Amino acid sequence: MKRFARLVGVSAFGLLLAGAASAQEPATPPGLKLDRVVLLMRHGVRPPTKSPPMPAGTSNQSWPSWPVEPGYLTPHGRAGVERLGAYDRSVWTAAGLLPRAGCADVRIVADSDERTIRTAEAYAESLAPGCPVAIDHKPQDVPDPIFSPIEEGRVPFDAAQARAAVLAGAGGEAGIAALEKRLAPELARLDAILCAPISPGCGVNRKPSGLAPVKPNKRPKLTGALDRASTAAQILLLEYAEGKPMEEVGWGRATPVDIERLGVFHAEEFRLLARPRYVAKANMAGITPVIIEGLSAGKGPVVTMISGHDTNIANLGGLLDLHWKVPGLAADDPAPGGAIVLERLVDARGQAYVRALYRAQTVEQIRKLADPAAEAPYIAVLPIAGCQARGIVGLCTMKAFEAQLTR
Repeated sequence: MKRFARLVGVSAFGLLLAGAASAQEPATPPGLKLDRVVLLMRHGVRPPTKSPPMPAGTSNQSWPSWPVEPGYLTPHGRAGVERLGAYDRSVWTAAGLLPRAGCADVRIVADSDERTIRTAEAYAESLAPGCPVAIDHKPQDVPDPIFSPIEEGRVPFDAAQARAAVLAGAGGEAGIAALEKRLAPELARLDAILCAPISPGCGVNRKPSGLAPVKPNKRPKLTGALDRASTAAQILLLEYAEGKPMEEVGWGRATPVDIERLGVFHAEEFRLLARPRYVAKANMAGITPVIIEGLSAGKGPVVTMISGHDTNIANLGGLLDLHWKVPGLAADDPAPGGAIVLERLVDARGQAYVRALYRAQTVEQIRKLADPAAEAPYIAVLPIAGCQARGIVGLCTMKAFEAQLTR
């Protein structure tokens, strides 16, 4: 289904950004020119996806309220996405990818959740102000096989093999237990935030961690302490990123240092469950063709934006062995509004190469809705595993990139 983004004029904010942010972008390798971009982006800030957010007994106080329904993009989250769209526009205009006047060919594909659709709309309005941008998505809450190929049965998937792949990466059941033991101080700190005073019946650290039983057409899932800790830590991050008063962030008991430290649970969950190649390749089966088409087509959109989820980001990071560290987050944890940016770079002969970057605002920048013209987002070049071209480690030929993505 196609819907069109609401049209807006060029804002003063967008004009301020124009040409200002490009100095912060990593330099294009000599002899190459930016020719096309595909970015896989996580939606902006949202509330927890359930109400109540976690099972009874996880905390001993009521969770803070939010201005929108569970899982929906908040007004604050939308404003953050608009800033990122304007920033990307300034960078790509300075690079000659987008015109300084008029409209470019832009494609946006979004999952069918409210937060991903609204993120796509906000991004389109700030990336291409005043221009019609078609946003491809299913009706809200109708499952989309592009984003859910396993659950929708659109890709061969052996749940037992997926479980074996996860266990192999974790070092077996013993490896999961060892990870829980290593993170015991973080579990204790999280329980201290969730439960004050601490009591035996409260918190996340009540059941040992493990993997859930295999279910057909279902990805592997953690159970026990690490599973609940990941969810609780992500909720604390979202409360902070939303700009809630500190007395509402972890009931006034969580600090920015805690947010970053406890984010390890979310990052480790993705390392275990989303980055192993067997799982990542299957779950990316619908998105991978969109990426390849966006980078390899001779004509068509110069920018392809895919509005998805943190799981999708982790999947792609696993396939290409990409790693990043956004200030305020744990290593490899996908930021709200953060994106893996894949650039197609061409030389004078028309030979195409692919470079990967990670672009996201820091947690503090998301919280205060910082102006990217004044405070540049985090941007890092991410070497793609197994690639070296033009003497640059991590730079792929198009052929090598497709091989790494699909092998």
